[in-house]
Amino acid sequence: MFIHLGGDTVVRSDEVIAIIQRGMEVSKITKQFLEGENSGQQVIRISNEETKSYVVLRDRIYCSPISSLTLKRRADYVSSLESRE
Repeated sequence: MFIHLGGDTVVRSDEVIAIIQRGMEVSKITKQFLEGENSGQQVIRISNEETKSYVVLRDRIYCSPISSLTLKRRADYVSSLESRE
């Protein structure tokens, strides 16, 4: 299944490693990771709107204008649909 991250961006739910709320207290190393420094990952801004959360995949990080709570709800909903199959 898929999760809509905002704009025209949709990712496979099984590719999502983490959803991190922006503004949450994080260590310096985590902040560098989310900005793409030293991680080797591509950082993709979904829109020009304010980034509310970061969605971490294996090879890229999305800056999403949707809150982490909303993304979690979407992921939980997708998970519940997958468990019915």
